Amino acid sequence: MNPYALSILLSSLAVGTITTLSSSHWFLAWVGLEINTLAMIPLMTKMHHPRSTESATKYFLTQATASALILFSTIMNAWTTGEWTIITMNDNSSTFMLTVALAIKLGIAPFHLWLPDVMQGLNLTTCLILATWQKLAPMSLMIMTNHQLNTNLLITMAVLSAVIGGWGGLNQTQIRKMMAYSSIAHLGWMTLVLSFSPNLTTLNLMIYLMLTSSMFLMMTTLNSTNINKLSTSWLKTPLLASSMMVTLMALGGLPPTSGFLPKWLILQEMTKQHLGAVSTLMAMSALLSLFFYLRLSYAISLTTAPNTSNSNMTWRMTHNQMQILPTMIMLTTMMLPITPTLLAMLN
Repeated sequence: MNPYALSILLSSLAVGTITTLSSSHWFLAWVGLEINTLAMIPLMTKMHHPRSTESATKYFLTQATASALILFSTIMNAWTTGEWTIITMNDNSSTFMLTVALAIKLGIAPFHLWLPDVMQGLNLTTCLILATWQKLAPMSLMIMTNHQLNTNLLITMAVLSAVIGGWGGLNQTQIRKMMAYSSIAHLGWMTLVLSFSPNLTTLNLMIYLMLTSSMFLMMTTLNSTNINKLSTSWLKTPLLASSMMVTLMALGGLPPTSGFLPKWLILQEMTKQHLGAVSTLMAMSALLSLFFYLRLSYAISLTTAPNTSNSNMTWRMTHNQMQILPTMIMLTTMMLPITPTLLAMLN
């Protein structure tokens, strides 16, 4: 892609997200979401492949439906209350439609079906943007309206997301689809605690962004998109492969990695709210996600290619060094000791 066009599209992504984050008027927030969507579609189609075109089409139709629902729900709310500000969603039907629309935009179950297919048709860099940056604007709207959203609906979607996100990734061989189901499961944890502690949702979102960014950057460096390619990564860069294994454990939420921190705090908060059954179900669903993370770790660490392939051997080629990657790996593994500091900042 032309560097000028790429810079304009990335700038538009940033402008759209910042517009939504800084707005207090529903129409301005909607405009920011639309700028975001329109900037993302050319990035998806830059591969000139039928799969990328299909992904862009699915993404556009899904996001257009969600945007129309957001606009309709806010107009209904303005009709009822006479207010366009984000913090005054007092109409029950408008709030319900808004929750559904933001769930469609984020890919929360049961509105998740578009996310794995769309991510499978994209290259790794665009997948990284879709799985991280594109979550910021809709999630910020959910956090800003958390006190007005339907708590029972959020808990139902959260449990569904955690179970489907774990179950859907079990039989996958494509890492991009695994990361899509991982995103669905993590969104379930964020949605679960949204009504009770939006600060915990924000912390979970930030840690999820670090974990997913680190994982995609390592996949880009190793040029691995499926388990077969991943099994040769130890021959290329053993240190990076071992770091990827630890990052996968962090995504699964195993201590003492950073991924354990949000799950621990969310389960503690849900226990305080006397939702022991929901907490147990969420903890058990995390085991499903952990299973396919362990599959990937097994492929990285305990699987060695029996012979060299006849094609060009990627570990003999030069790779672009990513300066940000060591920092991201450190953050994904070593944040647990600063939990008291993070809790003090949240409170």
